[in-house]
Amino acid sequence: MEAEALFRQQCMTAINEDGTANAQRLMALAVETYRLQAGKKRAAEDRAQRLAKKNGELKGSLSSIREDLAEQKRLFGIVLDNLPQGLSVFDSEQRLIVCNIRFRQLFGFSAEEALPGSAMGSLIAKIRGTERAEKKVSRLRDAILEGGHIRHREWVMEDGRTVQSVITVLPDGSNISIHADVTEDRKAAERIAYLAHHDQLTGLPNRIYLRERIDAALASRKRDEQIALVHLNLDRFKSINNTLGVSTGDNILKQVAERIRMSAGAGNVLARLGSDEFAILQSGRQQPWNIMALVDQIRRELSEPFFRGEKAVELSVSMGIAISPQDGIETDILLKHAGVALSHVKNNGGKGERLFTAEMEAQIDARHALEADLRTAIERDEFDLHYQPLYDLSQQRVCGFEALLRWNHPTRGRVPPMEFIPLAEEVGLVVDIGRWVLRRACHDALHWPDNIKVAVNVSAIQFTDSDLPGDVAAALSAARLPANRLEVEITESVLMENLDEALPVLHALKQSGIRIAMDDFGTGYSSLSYLRRFPFDKIKIDKSFVNGIVEDREAFAIMRAIILLGDALGMRVTVEGVETAEQLALLQREACDEIQGYYISPPQPAADAPYLLALPQREHISAG
Repeated sequence: MEAEALFRQQCMTAINEDGTANAQRLMALAVETYRLQAGKKRAAEDRAQRLAKKNGELKGSLSSIREDLAEQKRLFGIVLDNLPQGLSVFDSEQRLIVCNIRFRQLFGFSAEEALPGSAMGSLIAKIRGTERAEKKVSRLRDAILEGGHIRHREWVMEDGRTVQSVITVLPDGSNISIHADVTEDRKAAERIAYLAHHDQLTGLPNRIYLRERIDAALASRKRDEQIALVHLNLDRFKSINNTLGVSTGDNILKQVAERIRMSAGAGNVLARLGSDEFAILQSGRQQPWNIMALVDQIRRELSEPFFRGEKAVELSVSMGIAISPQDGIETDILLKHAGVALSHVKNNGGKGERLFTAEMEAQIDARHALEADLRTAIERDEFDLHYQPLYDLSQQRVCGFEALLRWNHPTRGRVPPMEFIPLAEEVGLVVDIGRWVLRRACHDALHWPDNIKVAVNVSAIQFTDSDLPGDVAAALSAARLPANRLEVEITESVLMENLDEALPVLHALKQSGIRIAMDDFGTGYSSLSYLRRFPFDKIKIDKSFVNGIVEDREAFAIMRAIILLGDALGMRVTVEGVETAEQLALLQREACDEIQGYYISPPQPAADAPYLLALPQREHISAG
């Protein structure tokens, strides 16, 4: 404003001097011109100030951006080099753009070897060699041309490590790859696969692996080739676990597996099916001769004693054999028929080998039908008890009866006990049947004189799969029969197979007042040792010892020794199977306590017991 006033003053001086109208117009024009020039100058100065300010702001923003970019780059580098996996990025020409430290560590590259711009082929060549590197790169290019998006590659390094690469191919041909050391994962997977197909105790292949090999063998079998399958089972192995302990049993199983492995050789497949069962798969020609030769060798190998310290353990083995194609061309059928042949051996006492025949399968089918009928018999109460007298030689009278199970089937008729009782034990039905026998025998005995006892046979299965003391107590309570009138008979197999479990049960029964008898004495290999372990009330001598005592001096000597042994141990002795007057007279002279057999009376229905008890003694003895 001061400049404008000065300009006006100068113009007024000029007008006063001129004094004309033109001078006034000139002044007005000059003032307007001045105003315009001054405004433009101020505007220019304002713009210059604003630009200077914006320029300063832009410089500050650019500096901040540079700092942010530097920080992001630093953070990216930290993240990149601290990734647990390797990372690499290649351009469309397959040249390295960026990689991290883990990538170099996994593949053994130095920082100089894995610089940006390095060709993929040169890097792979350091791992695989030039020729193999060219093939790898060529395959990757083919994948790109095929439009592949994700590819997996594995690298086995010189030190044994396995590195897996997951390669993502981008549309322009470049790729981003993630790399990881999967060595431990592969080992874990291999371990899992091994455990899924092998037995942990013996290291042998298991049932799953065997089935796969049978499937493969049957699928690839040539026309003139045969496939033999052997199913092996150790006889009475459970008794080893029960008497010597599970750890000893496991140790023996490992020795068994090794012996069979050595016999089978590398050309056959050996598997452990579980517990004491094994199987051998053999392919080739000249069957059954080859497999029977192998079976014979295995039997001889396993017959050699196994040692636990200084104690020898002897085993025997049962083997069932099926041969394809005649015995089946499917895995399930071949396994089934080998099992059927094994069952045939076991049902006939074990310790042998048999080739499968169609007749065996018919017998197994008949056995299954019998099992079904046996289950029905329990539901329909088709059983009955017969009683065979126990005769006291010193008192010349019947002192009790042994309860013997009978089964009258609606269509089969009378089924022999030796046919259905072992089956009932095998399938576990003997527990229910045993409870029924106890209840029925105690109920029947209640109608006899107070001095007449009843003897009941108890299966080894009842010691392990039921509460035997509870079942006995329940039967006595239901019948209101005194405990001292019940006698429980067990065979040596009860102690052989379940010694640790059986002894507490026997002591509990004895403490309740029940008498305990060892049945079939002398038929086992260690009867004397069991007499030391438990105070039996009675020893029952098996009838096989009685047959020759009149004519055979050795049989008589054995019988006399057992009677003397029982007397020395304070145990009554009962001799089974007495059928002649001569046998009776001889046993009377030897001061035997009791006899039982057809000479006294065969087993009779419960209704006949009072009649047998009422007969005069002499007439009763001659009634047989």
